Amino acid sequence: MESSDRARLDTYFGRIAETFAPPELPSSLLITHLLIERPAFVGAVGKVTNLRAVLPKPKSIHAGARREIEQTVACDELSRGMFSDPDTAVSYLETRAAGENVVLLDVGGYFAPSLDALCEQFSGTILGVVEDTENGHKRYAERDKLPCPVVSVARSPLKDPEDFLVGQSVVFSAEALLRQRGDILHGRPALVLGFGKLGSSIARLLHVKGVRVIVYDIDPVRRAQAMSQGFEVARDRDQAIATAGLVLCATGALSLRGEDFPQLKNGAYVATVTSSEDELELNGLPSGYVRDSAGEHVIRYSTTGHYFYLLNGGEAVNFIHGASVGPFIFLVQSEILAGAALLARGGLDAAMHEVPAKDRAAIAATWLHYYNR
Repeated sequence: MESSDRARLDTYFGRIAETFAPPELPSSLLITHLLIERPAFVGAVGKVTNLRAVLPKPKSIHAGARREIEQTVACDELSRGMFSDPDTAVSYLETRAAGENVVLLDVGGYFAPSLDALCEQFSGTILGVVEDTENGHKRYAERDKLPCPVVSVARSPLKDPEDFLVGQSVVFSAEALLRQRGDILHGRPALVLGFGKLGSSIARLLHVKGVRVIVYDIDPVRRAQAMSQGFEVARDRDQAIATAGLVLCATGALSLRGEDFPQLKNGAYVATVTSSEDELELNGLPSGYVRDSAGEHVIRYSTTGHYFYLLNGGEAVNFIHGASVGPFIFLVQSEILAGAALLARGGLDAAMHEVPAKDRAAIAATWLHYYNR
Protein backbone atom coordinates (compact mmCIF):
# COMPACT_ATOMS: atom_id res chain seq x y z
CA MET A 1 0.00 0.00 0.00
CA GLU A 2 1.36 3.42 -1.01
CA SER A 3 2.07 5.79 1.87
CA SER A 4 -0.51 8.26 0.56
CA ASP A 5 -3.18 5.54 0.43
CA ARG A 6 -2.35 4.45 3.97
CA ALA A 7 -2.49 8.05 5.19
CA ARG A 8 -5.94 8.52 3.64
CA LEU A 9 -7.14 5.23 5.15
CA ASP A 10 -5.86 6.16 8.62
CA THR A 11 -7.56 9.54 8.33
CA TYR A 12 -10.81 7.93 7.22
CA PHE A 13 -10.83 5.47 10.11
CA GLY A 14 -9.89 8.28 12.48
CA ARG A 15 -13.03 10.14 11.43
CA ILE A 16 -15.16 7.00 11.81
CA ALA A 17 -13.73 6.29 15.26
CA GLU A 18 -14.38 9.88 16.30
CA THR A 19 -18.00 9.53 15.15
CA PHE A 20 -18.76 6.30 16.98
CA ALA A 21 -16.44 6.08 20.00
CA PRO A 22 -18.64 5.54 23.09
CA PRO A 23 -18.18 7.64 26.27
CA GLU A 24 -16.76 4.60 28.09
CA LEU A 25 -14.65 2.23 26.03
CA PRO A 26 -15.35 -1.47 26.48
CA SER A 27 -12.64 -4.06 26.05
CA SER A 28 -12.69 -6.22 22.94
CA LEU A 29 -11.34 -9.32 21.24
CA LEU A 30 -11.07 -9.14 17.46
CA ILE A 31 -11.22 -12.05 15.03
CA THR A 32 -10.24 -10.89 11.53
CA HIS A 33 -8.64 -11.78 8.22
CA LEU A 34 -5.22 -10.22 8.69
CA LEU A 35 -4.73 -8.90 5.16
CA ILE A 36 -2.25 -6.26 4.09
CA GLU A 37 -4.55 -3.27 4.68
CA ARG A 38 -5.98 -4.57 7.98
CA PRO A 39 -3.70 -2.71 10.48
CA ALA A 40 -5.62 0.50 9.82
CA PHE A 41 -8.88 -1.19 10.80
CA VAL A 42 -7.27 -2.79 13.85
CA GLY A 43 -6.02 0.63 14.90
CA ALA A 44 -9.57 1.98 14.63
CA VAL A 45 -10.89 -0.88 16.76
CA GLY A 46 -8.34 0.24 19.33
CA LYS A 47 -9.89 3.72 19.33
CA VAL A 48 -13.51 2.65 19.94
CA THR A 49 -12.60 -0.17 22.36
CA ASN A 50 -9.73 -1.25 24.57
CA LEU A 51 -8.48 -3.94 22.21
CA ARG A 52 -7.04 -6.83 24.27
CA ALA A 53 -6.09 -9.27 21.50
CA VAL A 54 -6.32 -9.91 17.78
CA LEU A 55 -7.03 -13.47 16.65
CA PRO A 56 -6.17 -13.72 12.93
CA LYS A 57 -8.02 -16.26 10.79
CA PRO A 58 -5.32 -18.89 10.20
CA LYS A 59 -5.43 -19.10 6.39
CA SER A 60 -5.42 -15.35 5.75
CA ILE A 61 -2.46 -13.82 7.59
CA HIS A 62 -0.18 -11.31 5.89
CA ALA A 63 3.19 -11.49 7.65
CA GLY A 64 3.88 -7.76 7.40
CA ALA A 65 0.44 -6.85 8.73
CA ARG A 66 0.93 -9.20 11.67
CA ARG A 67 4.30 -7.71 12.53
CA GLU A 68 2.82 -4.21 12.51
CA ILE A 69 -0.10 -5.16 14.74
CA GLU A 70 2.07 -7.08 17.19
CA GLN A 71 3.86 -3.81 18.01
CA THR A 72 0.76 -2.56 19.81
CA VAL A 73 -1.49 -5.53 20.65
CA ALA A 74 -1.20 -9.27 21.23
CA CYS A 75 -1.88 -11.60 18.30
CA ASP A 76 -3.08 -15.01 19.47
CA GLU A 77 -3.51 -18.23 17.53
CA LEU A 78 -7.10 -18.99 16.49
CA SER A 79 -8.85 -22.30 15.93
CA ARG A 80 -12.44 -23.56 16.04
CA GLY A 81 -11.49 -25.76 18.99
CA MET A 82 -10.42 -22.73 20.97
CA PHE A 83 -14.03 -21.66 21.49
CA SER A 84 -15.86 -24.95 20.98
CA ASP A 85 -14.90 -26.04 24.49
CA PRO A 86 -16.55 -23.73 27.08
CA ASP A 87 -13.85 -24.17 29.74
CA THR A 88 -11.09 -23.36 27.26
CA ALA A 89 -12.99 -20.34 25.98
CA VAL A 90 -13.61 -18.93 29.46
CA SER A 91 -10.00 -19.52 30.51
CA TYR A 92 -8.73 -17.69 27.45
CA LEU A 93 -10.97 -14.71 28.06
CA GLU A 94 -9.84 -14.54 31.67
CA THR A 95 -6.22 -14.27 30.54
CA ARG A 96 -7.00 -11.30 28.31
CA ALA A 97 -9.80 -9.31 29.94
CA ALA A 98 -10.61 -10.60 33.42
CA GLY A 99 -13.34 -8.60 35.14
CA GLU A 100 -13.87 -6.23 32.20
CA ASN A 101 -16.83 -5.34 29.98
CA VAL A 102 -16.08 -7.07 26.68
CA VAL A 103 -17.33 -6.85 23.09
CA LEU A 104 -16.55 -9.88 20.90
CA LEU A 105 -15.85 -9.00 17.25
CA ASP A 106 -16.44 -12.15 15.22
CA VAL A 107 -15.97 -13.43 11.67
CA GLY A 108 -17.72 -16.75 11.13
CA GLY A 109 -19.42 -17.53 14.45
CA TYR A 110 -16.32 -18.64 16.33
CA PHE A 111 -17.71 -17.54 19.70
CA ALA A 112 -21.14 -19.10 19.16
CA PRO A 113 -20.50 -22.60 20.66
CA SER A 114 -19.26 -21.23 24.00
CA LEU A 115 -21.30 -18.03 24.21
CA ASP A 116 -23.52 -19.27 27.06
CA ALA A 117 -20.52 -20.20 29.18
CA LEU A 118 -18.76 -16.92 28.41
CA CYS A 119 -21.81 -14.96 29.52
CA GLU A 120 -22.38 -17.05 32.65
CA GLN A 121 -18.88 -17.91 33.88
CA PHE A 122 -16.60 -15.08 32.76
CA SER A 123 -15.58 -12.80 35.64
CA GLY A 124 -16.41 -9.73 33.58
CA THR A 125 -19.44 -8.98 31.40
CA ILE A 126 -20.00 -9.92 27.77
CA LEU A 127 -21.74 -6.88 26.31
CA GLY A 128 -22.42 -8.71 23.07
CA VAL A 129 -21.07 -9.89 19.74
CA VAL A 130 -20.60 -8.16 16.40
CA GLU A 131 -20.72 -10.70 13.53
CA ASP A 132 -19.42 -9.99 10.03
CA THR A 133 -20.41 -12.97 7.86
CA GLU A 134 -23.53 -14.75 6.68
CA ASN A 135 -22.13 -18.04 7.95
CA GLY A 136 -21.63 -16.56 11.40
CA HIS A 137 -25.02 -14.83 11.30
CA LYS A 138 -26.66 -18.21 10.81
CA ARG A 139 -24.69 -19.76 13.69
CA TYR A 140 -26.09 -17.17 16.09
CA ALA A 141 -29.57 -16.82 14.57
CA GLU A 142 -30.29 -20.55 14.65
CA ARG A 143 -29.97 -20.68 18.44
CA ASP A 144 -33.21 -20.97 20.40
CA LYS A 145 -32.11 -18.26 22.79
CA LEU A 146 -29.16 -15.90 22.87
CA PRO A 147 -27.50 -15.00 26.20
CA CYS A 148 -26.48 -11.53 24.96
CA PRO A 149 -27.11 -9.15 22.05
CA VAL A 150 -25.61 -9.99 18.66
CA VAL A 151 -25.21 -7.16 16.15
CA SER A 152 -24.88 -8.61 12.65
CA VAL A 153 -23.55 -6.65 9.68
CA ALA A 154 -23.77 -9.71 7.40
CA ARG A 155 -26.98 -8.55 5.71
CA SER A 156 -26.28 -4.85 5.71
CA PRO A 157 -26.64 -2.86 2.48
CA LEU A 158 -23.09 -1.64 3.10
CA LYS A 159 -21.90 -5.22 2.65
CA ASP A 160 -23.44 -5.64 -0.81
CA PRO A 161 -20.43 -4.15 -2.67
CA GLU A 162 -18.04 -6.42 -0.75
CA ASP A 163 -20.12 -9.53 -1.42
CA PHE A 164 -20.33 -8.75 -5.13
CA LEU A 165 -16.60 -8.12 -5.45
CA VAL A 166 -15.69 -11.19 -3.38
CA GLY A 167 -17.66 -13.26 -5.89
CA GLN A 168 -15.64 -11.70 -8.69
CA SER A 169 -12.36 -12.44 -6.90
CA VAL A 170 -13.38 -16.08 -6.40
CA VAL A 171 -13.93 -16.55 -10.13
CA PHE A 172 -10.66 -14.78 -10.92
CA SER A 173 -8.65 -17.05 -8.62
CA ALA A 174 -10.39 -20.25 -9.72
CA GLU A 175 -9.76 -19.41 -13.37
CA ALA A 176 -6.12 -18.53 -12.66
CA LEU A 177 -5.52 -21.94 -11.04
CA LEU A 178 -7.17 -23.77 -13.92
CA ARG A 179 -5.06 -21.87 -16.44
CA GLN A 180 -1.81 -22.66 -14.62
CA ARG A 181 -2.66 -26.32 -15.24
CA GLY A 182 -3.42 -25.69 -18.91
CA ASP A 183 -7.20 -25.88 -18.37
CA ILE A 184 -9.81 -23.19 -19.00
CA LEU A 185 -13.32 -22.48 -17.77
CA HIS A 186 -14.99 -22.85 -21.13
CA GLY A 187 -16.27 -26.29 -21.99
CA ARG A 188 -16.78 -27.42 -18.40
CA PRO A 189 -20.21 -26.79 -16.83
CA ALA A 190 -19.94 -24.88 -13.55
CA LEU A 191 -22.16 -25.77 -10.59
CA VAL A 192 -22.69 -22.99 -8.04
CA LEU A 193 -23.91 -24.38 -4.73
CA GLY A 194 -25.69 -21.58 -2.91
CA PHE A 195 -27.39 -18.58 -4.55
CA GLY A 196 -26.98 -15.97 -1.85
CA LYS A 197 -25.13 -12.72 -2.44
CA LEU A 198 -21.79 -14.45 -3.08
CA GLY A 199 -23.19 -17.33 -5.11
CA SER A 200 -25.26 -15.05 -7.33
CA SER A 201 -22.22 -12.84 -7.97
CA ILE A 202 -20.16 -15.89 -8.95
CA ALA A 203 -22.91 -17.18 -11.21
CA ARG A 204 -23.30 -13.86 -13.00
CA LEU A 205 -19.60 -13.47 -13.75
CA LEU A 206 -19.27 -17.05 -14.97
CA HIS A 207 -22.25 -16.46 -17.25
CA VAL A 208 -20.67 -13.28 -18.65
CA LYS A 209 -17.56 -15.32 -19.41
CA GLY A 210 -19.63 -17.68 -21.54
CA VAL A 211 -19.62 -20.58 -19.07
CA ARG A 212 -22.65 -22.83 -18.74
CA VAL A 213 -23.81 -22.19 -15.16
CA ILE A 214 -25.99 -24.53 -13.12
CA VAL A 215 -27.29 -23.31 -9.77
CA TYR A 216 -28.52 -25.25 -6.75
CA ASP A 217 -29.75 -23.89 -3.43
CA ILE A 218 -31.69 -25.68 -0.70
CA ASP A 219 -33.99 -22.64 -0.49
CA PRO A 220 -36.74 -22.85 -3.15
CA VAL A 221 -37.10 -19.06 -3.08
CA ARG A 222 -33.49 -18.66 -4.14
CA ARG A 223 -33.90 -21.31 -6.82
CA ALA A 224 -36.83 -19.31 -8.18
CA GLN A 225 -34.71 -16.15 -8.07
CA ALA A 226 -31.96 -17.91 -10.02
CA MET A 227 -34.45 -19.00 -12.67
CA SER A 228 -35.81 -15.47 -12.97
CA GLN A 229 -32.25 -14.28 -13.72
CA GLY A 230 -31.89 -16.79 -16.52
CA PHE A 231 -29.81 -19.46 -14.80
CA GLU A 232 -30.25 -23.17 -15.21
CA VAL A 233 -31.45 -24.53 -11.86
CA ALA A 234 -30.70 -28.14 -10.96
CA ARG A 235 -33.75 -30.21 -10.07
CA ASP A 236 -31.49 -33.00 -8.83
CA ARG A 237 -28.48 -31.95 -6.72
CA ASP A 238 -26.65 -35.27 -7.05
CA GLN A 239 -26.97 -35.29 -10.82
CA ALA A 240 -25.68 -31.73 -11.02
CA ILE A 241 -22.63 -32.68 -8.95
CA ALA A 242 -21.96 -35.63 -11.25
CA THR A 243 -22.00 -33.49 -14.42
CA ALA A 244 -20.12 -30.36 -13.32
CA GLY A 245 -16.53 -29.74 -14.32
CA LEU A 246 -16.18 -26.97 -11.73
CA VAL A 247 -18.03 -26.90 -8.39
CA LEU A 248 -18.04 -23.60 -6.51
CA CYS A 249 -19.26 -23.90 -2.92
CA ALA A 250 -20.93 -20.73 -1.67
CA THR A 251 -23.49 -21.86 0.88
CA GLY A 252 -21.76 -20.61 4.01
CA ALA A 253 -22.55 -24.04 5.47
CA LEU A 254 -21.82 -27.64 4.47
CA SER A 255 -21.83 -27.79 0.67
CA LEU A 256 -20.27 -31.18 -0.06
CA ARG A 257 -20.61 -34.16 2.27
CA GLY A 258 -18.12 -37.00 2.34
CA GLU A 259 -20.35 -39.19 0.18
CA ASP A 260 -20.63 -36.44 -2.46
CA PHE A 261 -16.97 -36.48 -3.47
CA PRO A 262 -17.04 -39.88 -5.22
CA GLN A 263 -19.95 -38.57 -7.31
CA LEU A 264 -17.85 -35.75 -8.77
CA LYS A 265 -17.07 -35.99 -12.45
CA ASN A 266 -13.55 -37.25 -13.16
CA GLY A 267 -11.23 -34.27 -13.32
CA ALA A 268 -13.70 -31.86 -11.70
CA TYR A 269 -12.33 -28.88 -9.79
CA VAL A 270 -13.77 -27.90 -6.39
CA ALA A 271 -13.41 -24.42 -4.89
CA THR A 272 -14.95 -22.66 -1.89
CA VAL A 273 -15.62 -19.09 -0.83
CA THR A 274 -14.97 -19.77 2.86
CA SER A 275 -13.00 -22.21 4.99
CA SER A 276 -12.98 -25.93 4.25
CA GLU A 277 -14.19 -26.75 7.77
CA ASP A 278 -17.43 -24.92 6.96
CA GLU A 279 -18.08 -25.97 3.35
CA LEU A 280 -16.46 -29.40 2.88
CA GLU A 281 -16.68 -32.64 4.85
CA LEU A 282 -13.24 -33.78 3.78
CA ASN A 283 -12.86 -36.04 6.81
CA GLY A 284 -15.85 -37.98 5.48
CA LEU A 285 -14.11 -38.82 2.20
CA PRO A 286 -14.26 -42.60 1.71
CA SER A 287 -11.10 -44.56 2.50
CA GLY A 288 -8.86 -45.32 -0.44
CA TYR A 289 -8.41 -41.77 -1.67
CA VAL A 290 -4.86 -40.45 -1.74
CA ARG A 291 -3.86 -36.83 -2.13
CA ASP A 292 -1.01 -35.49 -4.21
CA SER A 293 0.11 -32.07 -5.37
CA ALA A 294 -1.12 -31.23 -8.86
CA GLY A 295 0.50 -27.81 -9.00
CA GLU A 296 0.70 -24.77 -6.77
CA HIS A 297 -2.48 -24.52 -4.67
CA VAL A 298 -4.02 -27.56 -6.38
CA ILE A 299 -4.45 -30.96 -4.67
CA ARG A 300 -5.41 -34.10 -6.61
CA TYR A 301 -7.54 -36.63 -4.75
CA SER A 302 -7.59 -40.02 -6.44
CA THR A 303 -8.64 -43.61 -5.97
CA THR A 304 -9.14 -46.48 -8.38
CA GLY A 305 -11.15 -45.14 -11.30
CA HIS A 306 -11.82 -41.68 -9.89
CA TYR A 307 -10.03 -38.38 -9.27
CA PHE A 308 -10.85 -34.71 -8.66
CA TYR A 309 -8.96 -31.52 -7.87
CA LEU A 310 -9.32 -29.32 -4.79
CA LEU A 311 -8.26 -25.68 -5.11
CA ASN A 312 -6.32 -23.99 -2.29
CA GLY A 313 -6.73 -27.01 -0.03
CA GLY A 314 -10.43 -26.27 0.31
CA GLU A 315 -9.85 -22.84 1.85
CA ALA A 316 -11.32 -19.71 0.27
CA VAL A 317 -9.78 -19.74 -3.18
CA ASN A 318 -9.66 -15.95 -3.54
CA PHE A 319 -7.20 -15.59 -0.65
CA ILE A 320 -4.49 -16.93 -2.94
CA HIS A 321 -4.52 -13.55 -4.67
CA GLY A 322 -5.17 -11.38 -1.63
CA ALA A 323 -8.99 -11.44 -1.76
CA SER A 324 -8.92 -7.74 -2.47
CA VAL A 325 -12.20 -5.90 -2.90
CA GLY A 326 -10.63 -2.44 -2.85
CA PRO A 327 -11.80 0.34 -0.51
CA PHE A 328 -15.36 -1.05 -0.35
CA ILE A 329 -14.27 -3.32 2.52
CA PHE A 330 -13.84 -0.20 4.65
CA LEU A 331 -17.61 0.34 4.62
CA VAL A 332 -18.17 -3.00 6.36
CA GLN A 333 -15.31 -2.50 8.78
CA SER A 334 -16.76 0.87 9.75
CA GLU A 335 -20.11 -0.76 10.45
CA ILE A 336 -18.34 -3.25 12.72
CA LEU A 337 -16.98 -0.28 14.67
CA ALA A 338 -20.49 1.19 14.85
CA GLY A 339 -21.78 -2.17 16.10
CA ALA A 340 -19.18 -2.26 18.86
CA ALA A 341 -20.18 1.23 19.95
CA LEU A 342 -23.86 0.23 19.89
CA LEU A 343 -23.16 -2.64 22.28
CA ALA A 344 -21.04 -0.42 24.52
CA ARG A 345 -23.94 2.00 24.97
CA GLY A 346 -26.13 -0.86 26.21
CA GLY A 347 -29.90 -1.15 26.23
CA LEU A 348 -30.16 -3.97 23.67
CA ASP A 349 -32.01 -7.16 24.49
CA ALA A 350 -30.48 -10.60 24.01
CA ALA A 351 -31.42 -11.02 20.35
CA MET A 352 -30.16 -10.36 16.81
CA HIS A 353 -29.76 -6.67 15.93
CA GLU A 354 -28.61 -4.46 13.08
CA VAL A 355 -26.76 -1.15 13.05
CA PRO A 356 -29.31 1.69 12.73
CA ALA A 357 -29.89 3.07 9.23
CA LYS A 358 -28.76 6.56 10.29
CA ASP A 359 -25.38 5.17 11.33
CA ARG A 360 -25.03 3.37 7.99
CA ALA A 361 -25.82 6.63 6.21
CA ALA A 362 -23.19 8.46 8.23
CA ILE A 363 -20.61 5.77 7.37
CA ALA A 364 -21.46 5.92 3.67
CA ALA A 365 -21.26 9.73 3.60
CA THR A 366 -17.84 9.69 5.29
CA TRP A 367 -16.60 6.96 2.95
CA LEU A 368 -17.77 8.89 -0.12
CA HIS A 369 -15.95 11.98 1.14
CA TYR A 370 -12.65 10.09 1.13
CA TYR A 371 -13.09 7.61 -1.73
CA ASN A 372 -15.39 9.26 -4.32
CA ARG A 373 -12.66 11.36 -5.88
